[in-house]
Amino acid sequence: MIDFMPAPATLPRGLRVYAVGDVHGCALRLAKLHRLIREDLTRRPVAAARLIHLGDLIDRGQDSAGVLDLVIGLLPPPGLEITTLRGNHEQMALDALAVGDVDLWLDNGAAATLLSWGIPRHTPPSLWAKHVPPAHLAFLSGLPFRASIGGYFFVHAGVRPGVSLAVQSPEDMLWIREPFLSATENFGQVVVHGHTPVHSPEVHKNRINIDTGAVFGGPLTAAVLEEDRIGFLCA
Repeated sequence: MIDFMPAPATLPRGLRVYAVGDVHGCALRLAKLHRLIREDLTRRPVAAARLIHLGDLIDRGQDSAGVLDLVIGLLPPPGLEITTLRGNHEQMALDALAVGDVDLWLDNGAAATLLSWGIPRHTPPSLWAKHVPPAHLAFLSGLPFRASIGGYFFVHAGVRPGVSLAVQSPEDMLWIREPFLSATENFGQVVVHGHTPVHSPEVHKNRINIDTGAVFGGPLTAAVLEEDRIGFLCA
């Protein structure tokens, strides 16, 4: 059973959203979380549901390739729509695979991802993209930066205070911490994000953080949003 509490925003009646925090190559945990979501939908049917991955599927953990296979091959039950957002780690990977800033990606957990793709350690960066499954590369290239549903704005890292949600920059949506994390103003919608690891989900009046550090030993968390309440599933 999910323990629900009052949420800082609302969704239309009959719509449920499952928002999944940073996965970082933890394929087994993601598979378990997907199973828990399917079980919840079976136990508590709803007219329409959305599953949103908030980005950072890859890097640091042991099986980034397996995570991508899971998400790309996921067969949702009827009525469940899936959206996967772009995180800063997906962006670093795309930039490096285009032979851009290779060092930045390597400094942030790329080695584990390259190994999961079977790329030998001493392969020149100019040849990395040839070893990446085309389906993985196409999927990463097509990831959006944001999603907006009801009273919620879903994004990987956060938003720039004082800037309309409609014109947030990709850099801020992928990377921002401060001044977003300490902001107290109303952003227009409640921002649901990851990117900054916390010990347990944080629910504020203007934002919800569900990066609970799965790759660092914490759980992988999904926020369950429906009507005026919020609960959590963890794997």
